Amino acid sequence: MGRAFQNRKESIAKTAAAKSKVYSRYGREIYVCGKQGGTDPEANLALRSLIDRAKKDQVPSHVIDKAIEKAQGGAGEDFSPARYEGYGPSNCMVIVECLTDNPNRTFGEVRNCFTKSKCKIGEQGSVMHSFEHCAIFSFKHDSEDEVLEALMEADVDVTDVEFADGVVTVFAPHTEYAAAHQALTSAFADIDFDTDEIQFVPHVTTAISDDDMPMYERLMDMLNDCDDVQNIYHNAEV
Repeated sequence: MGRAFQNRKESIAKTAAAKSKVYSRYGREIYVCGKQGGTDPEANLALRSLIDRAKKDQVPSHVIDKAIEKAQGGAGEDFSPARYEGYGPSNCMVIVECLTDNPNRTFGEVRNCFTKSKCKIGEQGSVMHSFEHCAIFSFKHDSEDEVLEALMEADVDVTDVEFADGVVTVFAPHTEYAAAHQALTSAFADIDFDTDEIQFVPHVTTAISDDDMPMYERLMDMLNDCDDVQNIYHNAEV
């Protein structure tokens, strides 16, 4: 599958304002995950992985604790997931994942981002077929064969295993996330994941022309400025 996933997920620059938005997004996601699956990280694998990821992104512990306490209380906003698809500059494909308490507002904001950057929001399924929904794990290890063997012994369905620069990257269907995570942590006691999440990985990439680059950056900046947007996936090669 190549290392496309590293280029495919739009990251926010590490400015002070951007860090605040990162904290807010993690807080919302932790709250929703805890409310849906329970607030005990030992019993809620998705929550535990999310907390680990937040810590690696230097999210302060008080932000994490506040989100968990809010989920424990049971009250608060009722967020639901929303996913939008569209075409960006140079006809690249974009998937936008949101958590929203007002779907109509969120759709309007996301559509406005596409419209104002001269792009087109599509219907559900319009670009999804060009991405693979994957569980991805990357970590330092010196043998991809050992990793593949551990996964096969645990009867985990694996899409691909790569090795480069001392890092093993495992791709599996998103439905195999929990099984793959359990197999890896059981087989390698000191494992420290660099990547541990479910992502959309494009089958092919699209180069953004120099003329289209300003509009591409405008689209990404506008989407990142939307409070309800959690993740942006694309097949742009920049």
